[in-house]
Order: sequence, then structure tokens, then C-alpha cells
Amino acid sequence: MDDPPSWIAEFTVRPKDFADHLDAIAGSGRTPVTIGAIADHLAGRAPLPPRPVVLTFDDGFADLPGPTAEALARRGLPATAYLTTGALVPGGRSLLPPAPMMTLARVAELARHGMEIGSHTVTHAQLDTLSPKALAYELRVSKAVLEDALGRPVRHLAYPHGYNSPRVRDMSARAGYETATAVRHALSSDRDERYRIARLIVRRGHTVADVEDWLAGRGARVAPYRDGPKTVGWRWYRRARALLRGPVFAG
Repeated sequence: MDDPPSWIAEFTVRPKDFADHLDAIAGSGRTPVTIGAIADHLAGRAPLPPRPVVLTFDDGFADLPGPTAEALARRGLPATAYLTTGALVPGGRSLLPPAPMMTLARVAELARHGMEIGSHTVTHAQLDTLSPKALAYELRVSKAVLEDALGRPVRHLAYPHGYNSPRVRDMSARAGYETATAVRHALSSDRDERYRIARLIVRRGHTVADVEDWLAGRGARVAPYRDGPKTVGWRWYRRARALLRGPVFAG
């Protein structure tokens, strides 16, 4: 978007910049794949092509089934879209601040454009601060809603804002997901964890040169690696805050 809501502006790019990023990916010599291909590789079912790259889109903003999906399709770039189901249905419950969102009725349209569909929970809460009951609701209901809309299994999950923990990862596996992506601000690798796949967030200030560096394997650390003391401390702080205030938007 050229003029996004202020709360999400940092994590958006202008249409012209987005086109330039996609052109850099298409011309990089890398092979775009979906998270499903990563899952098959990590499970030993199928090898990855040489030099793979994965594009993911979170939440389900209104531009996704239109200009975003069309821009990807024109370049033959598959992608994975993780959708926050509570924000896509009339009267649904979501912690996302106001923004133009797509509707659940357009999920099949994404699939027709070559996008793989994954879950981004129901409300976009900080999953590692929730009770077991609330966490199970976020994981299972979002999966069921998307499966009803698509008529096929939904195997992949993205943790809102990457927030996860050992318990979240274990419950994600037991809910029937084959993979889950975090953020980690890192490049993934063939040693990465199936329920904590690393991703890089594209921010508004990132340039084509930044994208080209990532495509060349530069400019970011490589997962897997252990959580540092700051990450662990931040998690405990957020849990304490959630006990006082209830579920909090992950963003």
C-alpha cells in the first residue's frame, strides 16, 4: 500500500517497491517453493530444488487476493498465505487493529492464483501467553475454518509475530500442523526446526539491495539457534502482562 494504517506501516511496502522486490527474486536464479515443499523436505518425503526461496504473507489484508496475488502469478512465483480467520468473517473476533481485510469467501481465489493457504490463528494473540484451552482454540478453530473454506487439509501454521514456546510448538504438532513458521529475523536452513522455521520480515525501509543480499545468503544469521536471554526474558514479561490484562495482540 502507498498509504497503510499507521500500526502496520512498518511492515508494508509500496506497490512499486514490491514489484522491484519480486523482479529481484524472479531474476535471482533461485527456485520459489511453498512451505509445503519445505515440509516434504524436512520430513524426508522429497528433496528441495537447488537454491530454494519461500515467500510468505501473513494476516490476509484486502490486497492479497487481488494485486498481490496477481503480481506473484504474473512472475510465476508461488507463495504461502497465512490467514487470521477471525479477521476475515463478519462479526469475527480478532485482536488485529482496524485495516482493510479480505473475506473468507476469497480464500479459494488465492489458491487458484497458486498460493498455498496456512493458518495464522483466529485472533492473532501472543500464543506463548495463552492458557492451554485458549491456545487449543486458536490452533484448532482457525485450521477447521480454513479447511471448510478450501475443502482440503491445512497443514501449516505461522505464529503471530513469531511468538512461540516449547509448549506452543508441541500443541501445534498435536493440532495436526506439519510445520510452523516463526520470525527469528534469520535465514532458514536444511537443519531448521519444523515447528520454528525462520523467516525474515520485509519492512518498509528495506531496499532491493537488501533483498538481493538475502537471496545471496548474506545480511542475516542462519537458523537454527537457541533463544537468547533477551528473548526468554521478553517472553516472561509478556506472560505476566497477559495474566493482568488478558490476551494481547501479537504485533
